[in-house]
Amino acid sequence: MTRRLVNNVMAGEYLAVFKGQGMEFNEVREYQPGDDVRAIDWNVTARTGFPHIKRYVEQRELTVMFAVDISASTIFGSTPRRKGPLEILVTAVLAFSAIRNNDRVGLMLFSDEVEFYMRPRKGRGHGLLLVRELTQAARRRKTDIAGALTSLNRLQRRRAVVFLLSDFQQPNIRRALAVTSSRHDLIAVSVRDPREERLPNVGLVTLEDAETGTPFTIDTSSPRVRREFEARALAKRDAMRKEFRSLKIDHIELNTDEDFATPLINFFQQRAARLGSGR
Repeated sequence: MTRRLVNNVMAGEYLAVFKGQGMEFNEVREYQPGDDVRAIDWNVTARTGFPHIKRYVEQRELTVMFAVDISASTIFGSTPRRKGPLEILVTAVLAFSAIRNNDRVGLMLFSDEVEFYMRPRKGRGHGLLLVRELTQAARRRKTDIAGALTSLNRLQRRRAVVFLLSDFQQPNIRRALAVTSSRHDLIAVSVRDPREERLPNVGLVTLEDAETGTPFTIDTSSPRVRREFEARALAKRDAMRKEFRSLKIDHIELNTDEDFATPLINFFQQRAARLGSGR
């Protein structure tokens, strides 16, 4: 499925959305009517006695970094596909879409510290190594998104497209998001499970916080408890969406019980339309 998505669907969408990081010199040629006079190369013009202009082409090559949350909360899942494997699938699709377009790809795996860092490189072999590291990574207990972004900014000094994949359970990360989005083209990819927003009616249930290990018991047979749980979860989700919008960070929402290809394709199409309209 990953190969089909990359070959048949994602490659064109990716190319349409992610431009190069500037313009690079291509050639000097004689001036032709209609050329921009601001592009005249006065040194060559003086030597030859004829007006010449400098031509530039878009620098197509990009660096794409994947910062992937491997904390314990991403182990959770109430469907056949858990949050962690969903992160892996999405990263693989996006990474091979980038590699197909001759871009460099790199990887950072983080919990409450940076667990692994792979420098951006090109090539299918490098992409396979990246996916192998993802699939073999051990899930850790806690999360520190702000710390991971600080490390990423230090390690990746040149501007890059950064996909940040997490369930974003950690609060108070606005400043870190703002700093990173000012340095890179930051795209947040949130993964969540339906049970994180809606509780089933199954009576008394003892749960454990995946990142702290703290147990707690709730009465899921109580309609009030289920309503309050859902209201808090939805308020948290809405606050996250508003924060991304206020920081002008693109946001892709993925659910473990839904097809992940559609949100990805929608994101690329909407971003391409926005860029085309100049907004």
